[in-house]
Amino acid sequence: MKQFITILFLLVSANGFAQKGFTISGDVSKVKDLIAKVYLNYYADGKSTMDSAEVKDGKFSFTGTLADPVMGSLRAKYQEVPGAKSMKAISYNRDIKQVFLENSKIKIASVDSFANATIKGSKSHTAYVSWTDLTKEETAQSAALNKEYSEFYKKKDQAGMDRIDAAFDKLTEQKNIKNKQYLKDNASSPIAMFVLKQYAGYDINADDVEPMFLALPEQLRASPAGKDMTEKLETAKKTGVGKMAMDFTQNDTLGIPVSLSSFRGKYVLIDFWASWCGPCRQENPNVVKAFNAYNSKGFTVLGVSLDQPTAKDKWMKAIHDDKLTWTQVSDLKYWKNDVAVQYGIQAIPQNFLIDPQGKIVGKNLRGEALNKKLEALFK
Repeated sequence: MKQFITILFLLVSANGFAQKGFTISGDVSKVKDLIAKVYLNYYADGKSTMDSAEVKDGKFSFTGTLADPVMGSLRAKYQEVPGAKSMKAISYNRDIKQVFLENSKIKIASVDSFANATIKGSKSHTAYVSWTDLTKEETAQSAALNKEYSEFYKKKDQAGMDRIDAAFDKLTEQKNIKNKQYLKDNASSPIAMFVLKQYAGYDINADDVEPMFLALPEQLRASPAGKDMTEKLETAKKTGVGKMAMDFTQNDTLGIPVSLSSFRGKYVLIDFWASWCGPCRQENPNVVKAFNAYNSKGFTVLGVSLDQPTAKDKWMKAIHDDKLTWTQVSDLKYWKNDVAVQYGIQAIPQNFLIDPQGKIVGKNLRGEALNKKLEALFK
């Protein structure tokens, strides 16, 4: 689906190293604007880590320990200028630097801006730079498409957004040809698991991805990142088209337990969404349209919300505002929603179309794709 959604989710693991930990030694003395603090953010071992370091005499440092190399992000915070009306706005191209972390001694030296920096000491980062060079054309095209999509979104131009979605799909296919070749040529690369995860995406096709995973060295497959991919593949095998949908039970808005199996005899769209998810709210009118057109013929929707523990009121308001008249369930556990975990949901919106016998007959059907599928089923 949309590359701009999945970009929110790119801080991921690769393979393991034996060193005791990592150290980052940074030098920003050549940057014109004085930097007061540097923030380091990365996702590892199932949790997000945010660290900060004061800049003294143009230098900063971080230490930590990793089970696997991971993508990290460094961000500069500038010293306040007396008399200035506002703080300097953050610029991705100027103030943020991505670095592939591993348990080694990493040296970072910024030149004329914080983001314009050289990185030494991380084999993973060197491999990452080579990979980004390989896919730089697709990355540039993706950025341009994101910009176009934003403009269509502001105008609520659904046709325009659909065209961009189609372009994103083609671009993803183009990029994955390169990713597949990269993994074939660089199976032992320290970022092999990272690249495989980019190839797999949020909606994993186990038949396609598993052979590539099994072709990687055993050491990588046995790493924490490898074990995580193994779990994701096992879940993907259970949620592919043609598989029987896993049953579940979760409370509705009134606290009454509702099970998927209670909808047997109807076509059911399991719709994973949340009140805070812009693309989900954008898609809701399409789901409403499909529900109104085919509900009397034996189609319904079961919404599963990934809203947060303290946001039931926002969940309820979104249901009301978007006129979602079908059954809604949630345990308000955010990304740890039990059903979302059971179905391997890594990004939303996502959906599964279930037939009257409980079999998955469609996945991630949006806009006209959902209507065309229902039209064919009820023809």
